[in-house]
Amino acid sequence: MTPVFAQLPWYVRVLLGALGMALWIGLFALPPWWLGLPLLLALAFGATVLAARRHEWALWCRRGLKWGLPGWLFALQRALGGDLLAWGAALLGALIGFSLVALLESLLDHRVRRAPHAAPQPEWSELAMAPVGPTAHIVELEPVRWQDARGRLDDPRGDSVDYRSGNDESGSYHFGSGRTLERLSARCGFSPRGRWFVASTPQGRGDLLWDRQADKMHRLRGWQLYGWEGEQPWLARGLDGVPTGLHEVLGDKTTL
Repeated sequence: MTPVFAQLPWYVRVLLGALGMALWIGLFALPPWWLGLPLLLALAFGATVLAARRHEWALWCRRGLKWGLPGWLFALQRALGGDLLAWGAALLGALIGFSLVALLESLLDHRVRRAPHAAPQPEWSELAMAPVGPTAHIVELEPVRWQDARGRLDDPRGDSVDYRSGNDESGSYHFGSGRTLERLSARCGFSPRGRWFVASTPQGRGDLLWDRQADKMHRLRGWQLYGWEGEQPWLARGLDGVPTGLHEVLGDKTTL
């Protein structure tokens, strides 16, 4: 719809639209039917080809097809003699013709709606160069700085720690925050920023890990602290074991 036509009063637009429709129907009704048939086929072809490229032009082709079909059927019945049989053939043609037009519009609208959502297929070269699998994460462990609790302990958080030896090889750790850890050896350490405290159990049966931030303890039988990744502990079974993150070890933990 042109801007000039849109500014006209509504009744003028209706009158002009009805006049244009009548002229278009007369263009198909007055000439012989075999002259209007190629034009109808051309309009159907144009509506199909222009549906994805020129949507506005395709709409005009559809309108021309819908309003040209009645005029062409009138010319066809006139060529058949104009009797009752000819009118019956024209009505049957109208039923078939408008059904085909409706089917064509439904297929074209469905194709236009799906076209913007169709994702472009990547080229084979892009598929070949695409990364396969998850992105690799390189783990660099910081060694544990073990300390002897019978001497001065260096706590990154500055908390006071008192180690009291027992009658056997074990002893107890008493922290200034009020936490007491018992049945542990004098071999201990802290994570780089002091979130974790670790102490070995007597006879090398495993290590105890205390998450000071969440106040949770993990006594892990057979697992020894191997190193730190940031503030996260990695453990291994023996000196030659494969380092494993704590979240995986906890599925195999045993209370000492």
